[in-house]
Amino acid sequence: MYLWGRFQNNSIKFTMEKHNFVTIADLSKEKLMYLLEMAQEFEKHPNRELLKGKVVATLFFEPSTRTQLSFQTAANRLGARVIGFSDAKTSSTTKGETLKDTILMVSNYADVIAMRHFIEGAAIYASEVAPVPIVNAGDGAHEHPSQCLLDLYSIYKTQGTLENLNIYLVGDLKYGRTVHSLITAMRHFNPTFHFIAPKELAMPQEYKLYCQQHNIKYVEHEDFNEDVIADADILYMTRVQKERFSDLMEYERVKNVYILKREMLSKAKENMKIMHPLPRVNEIAYDVDDDPHAYYIQQAQNGLYAREAIFCHCLGITLDDVKNDKTVIE
Repeated sequence: MYLWGRFQNNSIKFTMEKHNFVTIADLSKEKLMYLLEMAQEFEKHPNRELLKGKVVATLFFEPSTRTQLSFQTAANRLGARVIGFSDAKTSSTTKGETLKDTILMVSNYADVIAMRHFIEGAAIYASEVAPVPIVNAGDGAHEHPSQCLLDLYSIYKTQGTLENLNIYLVGDLKYGRTVHSLITAMRHFNPTFHFIAPKELAMPQEYKLYCQQHNIKYVEHEDFNEDVIADADILYMTRVQKERFSDLMEYERVKNVYILKREMLSKAKENMKIMHPLPRVNEIAYDVDDDPHAYYIQQAQNGLYAREAIFCHCLGITLDDVKNDKTVIE
């Protein structure tokens, strides 16, 4: 039986229209589980020709390794062709072209656009002007919905459920768009969050208010040791993002405040998993990599399957289409 087989019995139907994927807040619990089941199908058979004849554009106005490459790999493994840029300096934005004009021009050439931008809200704006679906690959310190979907998939795979989990978020909770998206998505699953951050990087008040409005339990900590994290089901580490700081002295004060070392895992639950959106700098010691709790490399691999599901969702390809696909390449 599939992990999400219980949803099949409810005959949930989704229309075959095209969709944007710009914020996780738009997705119901049922739609999230639907997309996770689709990701599971792609993990079984990632190589297909479902997008043969399609063109995917990846527009990265900010640097990226995992997100950019996994979106491009997802498109390639589904048979699409990929265009785009990984450095805005090579685009006409250096000549003064507006984001609106860039999006409208690229829409002439592509069936779907995956975009990362340094301005919060850029993806939502792009979705309002583009005639083709927009996928938000990260917009400033705001949201990272595709990372969130792969995080949910990773949590479900390792814990067997998304319900009633203790999730510890550590490090840069002020600028960390991945943790902001995760809070929003987990509203459906009755989590208890633990926010571990220095005062300078504490979870913004708007997200704490969001937790209160949606009856999400949370506890705030400044200490980070084996006793504090002993009850964690998921320990989600984050990088202190130098690029978000206008005051480099402030960055230097907080960059190494929390470092996860192997000896800190002595009281951890057996099935606790350490996640990280990557890249890491110093926040996870390298001797943790060989510990069975470490999951961040596998987590990144899950991004391929999640982003294959996102492209199909955006282009109107349904879960039934994926399950009945005759283009699988073994």
